[in-house]
Amino acid sequence: MEIVVNTRLLIKDKLEGIGQFSYETLKIITTNNPDVHFYFLFDRDFDEEFIFSENITPIVLSPKARHPFLFIWWFEVEVAAILNKIKPDLFLSPDGYLSLRANCKQLPVIHDINFEHFKGSLPWLVQQYYTYFFPRFAKKATRIATVSEFSKNDISTTYKIEKNKIDVVFNGVAKHFYPISEEEKTSVKQKLSNNKNYFFYIGSLHPRKNILNLIKAFEIFKEKTSSDFKLVLAGESYFWNTEMKEFLTKKTIKENVIFTGRISDQEAASFLAASFGLVYVPFFEGFGIPIIEAFNCHVPVITSNTSSMPEVANGAALLANPYDINSIATEMENLFLNESIRAGLIEKGKIRARDFSSKKTADLLWSCIVKTINE
Repeated sequence: MEIVVNTRLLIKDKLEGIGQFSYETLKIITTNNPDVHFYFLFDRDFDEEFIFSENITPIVLSPKARHPFLFIWWFEVEVAAILNKIKPDLFLSPDGYLSLRANCKQLPVIHDINFEHFKGSLPWLVQQYYTYFFPRFAKKATRIATVSEFSKNDISTTYKIEKNKIDVVFNGVAKHFYPISEEEKTSVKQKLSNNKNYFFYIGSLHPRKNILNLIKAFEIFKEKTSSDFKLVLAGESYFWNTEMKEFLTKKTIKENVIFTGRISDQEAASFLAASFGLVYVPFFEGFGIPIIEAFNCHVPVITSNTSSMPEVANGAALLANPYDINSIATEMENLFLNESIRAGLIEKGKIRARDFSSKKTADLLWSCIVKTINE
């Protein structure tokens, strides 16, 4: 059996959500199936760390696919040529992109289709690419994998795809997310927040992630409680508008909000584990991996009452209306004032975390792969 895999998001020290999903699942799948030959397609020089086992042949295709025009060339020319030459049993694409000109069976993992619902939050050309190609990818796919029941229903409804063609594989959690000792928490806080407690957010600082409302809600929380808490935001900024840039010039924001920029995997885990609570309130998510990462770190969670997040939290988090800054601020205040609520959420989170692991995700994805090949 031969499987070609789109691994262009396996980039050393730059594994974001889908890249981390690719890393965790592919490492397990390739090592667990030594009789299967995998071809990994990269769009740049790759790190040997990503060649998990001897049954993997890496192939580098040019150019680096990081622009809509280059997406088209990479997938419709370079990838199509490889697929039509190798004629594999399957093309697996963990980021959802397919090759419309290839003739083999294809399985995308479409994590979500947020771009169909928030059309002002991406550069115009990227938006045009997504809304043109992803409906075609969904129809081209032999089967589709996704990460939540919410996303399954959304893909089915929006693209008119039969639900029995879509498998839910969920997301797992990397092994470096785990609780840390009180001494370690103190050490992190001394370095990060001048030894102050802090609420934590991790992810891209993108308009869809609701960063502006999160900061405004934190301001209300500070005013109502007079606490010395900080808000720590970890991640890179994308597509900030004028309102966001102007708001960040306020003196109180500069004093109380800490932007870390991109951080390492280990920093992400320790910063999260040392926090008072995760506040993760995007407008829309296909899953929301930080929710489960926090559960694994025994950290209470405030998240949104929209899209997939109530499904993922499953009663183990406080839910806020992401469009209402007072709703977010109220849940911060509840977590701050009521230790029994906080302790209860931590215990519920520990239980919910057991439902998710990289192994479970890899096993579900492998089952989907086998089902796709056998169709």
